[in-house]
Amino acid sequence: MEMEGCLRVGQPAPDFTATAVFEQDFKTVKLSDYRGKYVVLFFYPLDFTFVCPTEVTAFSDRADEFKALSTELFGISVDSEFAHLAWIQTDRKEGGVGDIAYPLISDLKKEISTAYNVLDPEAGVALRGLFIIDKDGIIQHATINNLSFGRSIDETLRTLKAVQHVQAHPAEVCPVGWQEGDKTMISDPKKSKVYFSAV
Repeated sequence: MEMEGCLRVGQPAPDFTATAVFEQDFKTVKLSDYRGKYVVLFFYPLDFTFVCPTEVTAFSDRADEFKALSTELFGISVDSEFAHLAWIQTDRKEGGVGDIAYPLISDLKKEISTAYNVLDPEAGVALRGLFIIDKDGIIQHATINNLSFGRSIDETLRTLKAVQHVQAHPAEVCPVGWQEGDKTMISDPKKSKVYFSAV
């Protein structure tokens, strides 16, 4: 898990084995077991807080859209698996998250958030880091928000689809704001003019 320097897009995602809560049970999750699938790994500061439940439940409510894209979702915080279980067993109206459609991983020793360079050492919690990892275990996308504002599920899905599109069509690139079904561009000085002439 120790890394030289700073984690970057294009590098292998640091592997980890950790305890997660899924379907109100404890299970061991090893990242490298998910090779052959895409993974969205998102860090959040703490259970039983304010922005966090909105993100955790929003990802859960749209988990089927990720599943349809051969993508596994994992949420991670520095809470224990016992805190995760209590949060899941608390109704959404009471500040809990209820049953969610993907595992919540415990990073109590802060090793995973350190490996992904999202740990805020002063606060002792992870910033809102989000990583899209491809089928070969390579980080293709990374964003990190400060603690007080949440992420966009729409933008995560859009980016995931763009990553998958360019991996399936290596000669193509996706221009600004690309959505599934939009025109792409050939990454060649002459062929790219076809795209520009139509804009």
